[in-house]
Amino acid sequence: MAEKLLLDVDPGIDDALAVLMALGNDDVDVVGLTTVMGNTTVENTTTNALALLEFAGRTDVPVARGAGRPFADELVMAEYVHGPGGMPETVREALPAPAAEPVETHAVEFILEQAREHGDDLTIAAVGPQTNLALAVARDPTLPERVADIYQMGGALKTTGNVTPQASFNFYVDAAAAARVVQDAWPTVVGLDVTEPAYLPPAARERFRGRGVHGDVVADILAYKAQGPDGAVAEGGSITSDAVVLAGILGNPLTYEDAYVQVDTTGGPSNGATIYDEHGVYEHAPNCTVALDVDVEQCREVILSNLEGLVGRL
Repeated sequence: MAEKLLLDVDPGIDDALAVLMALGNDDVDVVGLTTVMGNTTVENTTTNALALLEFAGRTDVPVARGAGRPFADELVMAEYVHGPGGMPETVREALPAPAAEPVETHAVEFILEQAREHGDDLTIAAVGPQTNLALAVARDPTLPERVADIYQMGGALKTTGNVTPQASFNFYVDAAAAARVVQDAWPTVVGLDVTEPAYLPPAARERFRGRGVHGDVVADILAYKAQGPDGAVAEGGSITSDAVVLAGILGNPLTYEDAYVQVDTTGGPSNGATIYDEHGVYEHAPNCTVALDVDVEQCREVILSNLEGLVGRL
């Protein structure tokens, strides 16, 4: 039986990679996409999710629209990174206009429905702001016990943030939601400590360039650049954070340990920061699993081989 996977996304270019990777793996059954604001508005993320499914020939996968704003804070978006509407112009123009519409069910209820239907066959990967997932946990505190795993893309445990010196974007945008999921859902937290070192070098996109419209779109997605370590921008590398989360689900490039983590919700300069109790100072039992190391070459190959799986069949 294929693994059931629900992706909570805010496409966003690295979300696009995550979605296409999942669709390119024959051992994964994508039961749906839920959308949230983040990289752009929820209206745009929903349109982008539908367009990606149209592009991949998978309009059978339902899309449920979710939260359009954080719990309490003003909406902060990252179009300055991903492009107007959440996608670079080259990608936006190449993706087909979606014919499908989102389902009428709100994303929060859709998450709960899928958990009830699939139980411990279901993995949830929330790779945008955590608002939908936090609301689902608030609605049904037994959700984490019902499903196999819950993954979060966010956090900067032992490294610096990418939107403030302390916070990763996904946690900063809705710190209260990220805190709720960490406190109540025992998630697997995959943060910048492992996603940024696994950026893809320019040669990666050349595996796809010239392989028809689908290969060219993947190559254009892989041309996405963002600030990262090791001279990623100078080298023309591609930060593919959400794809690294999927690599951890579809392969084994990440090293994890159980830990006690808090997310700062004070609203000050460290708002959204992940406080990782590396040395057990608080003497609290672990409340999540954290990714602390990555086999970079293995991670890159998991990402690219799953994208190859999709392009090869289109």
